[in-house]
Amino acid sequence: MLKTIFDAPKERPFDILCLGAHSDDIEIGCGGTILRLIGEFPRLRIFWVVFSAQGPRAEEARKSADLFLAGAAEKQIFTRDFRDGYFPYNGAGIKDFFEELKSQVSPDLVFTHYRNDRHQDHRLIEELTWNTFRDHLILEYEIPKFDGDLGRPNFYVCLDEAIAARKTRYLREIFASQREKHWFDDDVFEGLMRVRGMESRSPGRFAEGYYAYKIAH
Repeated sequence: MLKTIFDAPKERPFDILCLGAHSDDIEIGCGGTILRLIGEFPRLRIFWVVFSAQGPRAEEARKSADLFLAGAAEKQIFTRDFRDGYFPYNGAGIKDFFEELKSQVSPDLVFTHYRNDRHQDHRLIEELTWNTFRDHLILEYEIPKFDGDLGRPNFYVCLDEAIAARKTRYLREIFASQREKHWFDDDVFEGLMRVRGMESRSPGRFAEGYYAYKIAH
């Protein structure tokens, strides 16, 4: 990852595919990394996919994607309305959409959910990611929640304090529908990034952790 992305020539074009089951998943899991990549690479093309976005959540998803992706050379944002909490029972339709994606993009990097995430929607997206993009670099992101299913990342993207603060601010500003949830606050998001920053000895004190299973250079 460091050699194929962050240490690569800045003028090289890159295609990145971001997959999230719900409206705020991508932002929570890899929002800081996306902000860093956009700031460093002028030729990023980002495909941003939210599988469950209905009503106000769909509006939040689109506004957030526009905010996080500001500055990207190109962006394509896809929102779908698969029923929240029922992904395993709607698997055929979701699989069909993955096949559509495969025909539109062959990404250099894919961000998706962590395979040991306890949320059934998240796990299905992760499984179909590996089923569909077998020959691609995949990083699985983590989302803090009540289930206590955080693992031990084996890959880190270091962030500085400004990027960490931007990510947290964007989450707070956009996702009004989530603000009353006990886990949705600045302390949780910044705290996890700080812990991952400590684990990776990040020069900027913050980081996002990922799970990588197959990387060849």
